[in-house]
Amino acid sequence: MLLLLAAALPTLFWDSGSEIAPALKEAGITHIAVPSARAESWKSVSSIKADSVELQGAVKLPTPSVNYRTDQASATRVPWLNSNGWRFLRQPSARFYYDAPGNAAALAAAEAFAFGANALIRTDAEGIKPLGEMLAYLANLPDFEGTPVADFGVIDDGSPVVGEVMNLLVRNNLLFKIVPSLDPQLNLTVLLKAKEIDPRITVVVQQIRSDLTDEKRSVRIYGSAIVIARLTSAAEGVRVHLLNYAATRPVQGIRVRILGRYPKHGADLQDFTVDSNATEFTVPELKIYSAIDLKR
Repeated sequence: MLLLLAAALPTLFWDSGSEIAPALKEAGITHIAVPSARAESWKSVSSIKADSVELQGAVKLPTPSVNYRTDQASATRVPWLNSNGWRFLRQPSARFYYDAPGNAAALAAAEAFAFGANALIRTDAEGIKPLGEMLAYLANLPDFEGTPVADFGVIDDGSPVVGEVMNLLVRNNLLFKIVPSLDPQLNLTVLLKAKEIDPRITVVVQQIRSDLTDEKRSVRIYGSAIVIARLTSAAEGVRVHLLNYAATRPVQGIRVRILGRYPKHGADLQDFTVDSNATEFTVPELKIYSAIDLKR
């Protein structure tokens, strides 16, 4: 089972020369990856460790973002999130890389960290500062070794159609893991076969949610359609990962419901309540990413 470790940080991949070194130092980035052809030029750069890495064999990822679909006239349109969560779940042992310019570099780092992925991030000069700030935040999180929380299992046939269903499951904060067969430890196991899936994929996702029931969902988000949540669990409690896919636009007043009683927390949360079987709180502002630790 995949473990999420606080030390497993994404790495900047820089395929240009070492003249960028002063900017990296200013951003607090002291560890990077470079192509082997550039490795020699970095040996003389003090305080920056440059590993020789090739992208061949790594899985290229789309840049994480949100598309508000302003070209579609609909009173009920929902923003489309370009999330890579389902790709990480489908290939947990793969090495990934992003092309993520500007602020997207910080979101890419947070996304990879939240899903426990092995990722390299290639960015531009504008992305160095936000990436450095995000890496510093991730590095300073308390150690938390936990396993991803899953409310149900998905038997995956490997097809693009099933991949799209899993994409929508992640975007709708329905926590699952890929399993080879029926898992009796889970509330529900879903067998997805491309040839049997309704072309209206949202209908499939709605049916899975209905079969699971909202009462058995480990996490629910209220007040935003652009936030993806992940949970990792350990004996002492849970870590709540919150990702805002509108990286340049903070989200205000997100209400979060976590299944289970967690009366202790150290974060700046509002309206914190614990009832007989769930914990709820409001996050006043979510910029790009936040990790919230709740204790039993």
